[in-house]
Amino acid sequence: MAFEYTDSQVVVSFPAGADLSAKQYNFVKISGTGVIAVAADTDVPIGVLLNDPASGEIAAVAVSGVVKLKASAAITAGAVIGTSAAGLAVTRVAGTDTTKYIIGRAITAAGASGDIISAAIDCASPARAA
Repeated sequence: MAFEYTDSQVVVSFPAGADLSAKQYNFVKISGTGVIAVAADTDVPIGVLLNDPASGEIAAVAVSGVVKLKASAAITAGAVIGTSAAGLAVTRVAGTDTTKYIIGRAITAAGASGDIISAAIDCASPARAA
């Protein structure tokens, strides 16, 4: 079962630059209008969306800490993760995924796409998977 530690999270409020009502627990990025959904697996996310705002409403974004996060596929607990093109957690391989970013590490496992995992993230200073 996925969990989060709200005391560990650094949460920032942004205006939702688009309708994010179906993007809770997905990675989001900064745009000129606020935060929007990640659109490419090479995007640099600012954090994980904690709520489900409509366009123009306030988006609560965890920039770092232990969060709940949707998986794009099966993920092993302890795996290094980044974002998929859909803003979901995906396993990253150092030295292979060199144009993509490592955002954190899975704490719990996912069996399939759409599962909610727990992950320790740090979007404030992501590194390439080099």
